[in-house]
Amino acid sequence: MALRARALYDFRSENPGEISLREHEVLSLCSEQDIEGWLEGVNSRGDRGLFPASYVQVIRAPEPGPGPGPGPGPAGDGGPGAPARYANVPPGGFEPLPLPLPLPLPAAPPASAFQPPAAGFPYGGGALQPPPQQPYGGGYQASQGSDDDWDDEWDDSSTVADEPGALGGGAYPDLDGSSGPGAAGRYRLSTRSDLSLGARGGAAPQHPPSGAKSSATVSRNLNRFSTFVKSGGEAFVLGEASGFVKDGDKLCVVLGPYGPEWQENPYPFQCTIDDPTKQTKFKGMKSYISYKLVPTHTQVPVHRRYKHFDWLYARLAEKFPVISVPHLPEKQATGRFEEDFISKRRKGLIWWMNHMASHPVLAQCDVFQHFLTCPSSTDEKAWKQGKRKAEKDEMVGANFFLTLSTPPAAALDLQEVESKIDGFKCFTKKMDDSALQLNHTANEFARKQVTGFKKEYQKVGQSFRGLSQAFELDQQAFSAGLNQAIAFTGDAYDAIGELFAEQPRQDLDPVMDLLALYQGHLANFPDIIHVQKGALTKVKESRRHVEEGKMEVQKADGIQDRCNTISFATLAEIHHFHQIRVRDFKSQMQHFLQQQIIFFQKVTQKLEEALHKYDSV
Repeated sequence: MALRARALYDFRSENPGEISLREHEVLSLCSEQDIEGWLEGVNSRGDRGLFPASYVQVIRAPEPGPGPGPGPGPAGDGGPGAPARYANVPPGGFEPLPLPLPLPLPAAPPASAFQPPAAGFPYGGGALQPPPQQPYGGGYQASQGSDDDWDDEWDDSSTVADEPGALGGGAYPDLDGSSGPGAAGRYRLSTRSDLSLGARGGAAPQHPPSGAKSSATVSRNLNRFSTFVKSGGEAFVLGEASGFVKDGDKLCVVLGPYGPEWQENPYPFQCTIDDPTKQTKFKGMKSYISYKLVPTHTQVPVHRRYKHFDWLYARLAEKFPVISVPHLPEKQATGRFEEDFISKRRKGLIWWMNHMASHPVLAQCDVFQHFLTCPSSTDEKAWKQGKRKAEKDEMVGANFFLTLSTPPAAALDLQEVESKIDGFKCFTKKMDDSALQLNHTANEFARKQVTGFKKEYQKVGQSFRGLSQAFELDQQAFSAGLNQAIAFTGDAYDAIGELFAEQPRQDLDPVMDLLALYQGHLANFPDIIHVQKGALTKVKESRRHVEEGKMEVQKADGIQDRCNTISFATLAEIHHFHQIRVRDFKSQMQHFLQQQIIFFQKVTQKLEEALHKYDSV
């Protein structure tokens, strides 16, 4: 029989390799076997590509004449019992869609032995397997500039991949071994269900004949590099996460007066960063700057290099896909040991540390506490053990979402959530634009003060002194006081010029440091919003399947519950962002205006001193 299908709905292609459909349009199929919810075929306009299987209904019509192929029956008519192959094609047949990979295609096997591509590979191409998928959440790579080489106590040949049982290839191993249900304080949580597409280690789901009521599945994203996929959000929503969660790993979202928020840290603390010191190793061949950190909850100083901060940031960015981890101050290839650069970096690290310590989740994270409390210089073994433990953390990717404990789902309305997320998206875009504009204006104004204003005031002062020198030529005793007063006025304007040059350090530079930190936060939120939006899309798709009678309500409810978990965490993070934003900008604007008042008081004082010099003339 010829393989054809009729489009039930309109579909607009959005990615390469897809084709658009029009309702009631008849298409020719390359195969009835769908690939992760997608079919391959040709539409009425001659375009060939992929389209959602749930958008079409397969129809069968007899061939114009008998063919030389096998007789009718489950093994020869391409029916439900037949193996998937590309033998049953319309007259003039179609070739399988070529792989969009820079690899040579293998020779095609005989039609009777053709095997469909492996699950998880959205395009055709015979039995060629896709490249191994990267683990979820592994999108960030720690930067390694010339000033922060990994050449000291961290140089250990073993890596996470070398450890037995380490995560790899994007799989989530079953943890029923030594860390099984008997482990104290650990609970096995799983979202696995038959909704999972191509379950890991199992057979692909079977699809009933088109004439029977089918159980539809929620399709995967074709873009496997999207944040929603890499973060593990898709795997979690589709019910593929499974792992053990310790009591201490639970991240609680509670309902506050303004909606979902992170549960407060019961043991708040702060941390100072002082005493940047240049140190050497390898008999002076390697130099670096070490900072002294003193947490208030331990009062025990530890010393850290910038590369330690960089490693910590990489771990946190990987572990928390819906939390905005503040960006570190940027690296600099030259001038790393100049006093101005060291001072600026220290101020940036202080801002970073304040945001870390004030976050209810990040502040209590094990890897952050290890960073703050383990004295690497005196206990190298403990430091390396904690480092490896953090790098082997199993609660990343899809499993991270298992650690979230949220209020009852009835507290969320998906339409209201979507409206809030859209509103916050507009807010971040506007804030990012205005922060960029303010940063540019402040930087330009500071430049004018350091160079232009200073130069102009000193030119005025020089002119006053020139007038005084001209008056001294009269050699009249009664004019000596006037000459001195005018000369003092010139000196006062010189001093005011110096005040202008020094002032940006006191008021404008701190504002620009704050803006830089928040621009980092704003750069994080598109990915966070993308994860939540991806979950909402899956909910809408599952609801559509329920309305069409293609999915059980229980399965769709499971998707919605897991989407609610992501939505709770996203809204809690948005609430925290607004809290610290109000706190930080209130404090910084107060500081800015106070410094401005002090500055103009100094200017006024200089002018008043010059004025009083004329009283005795």
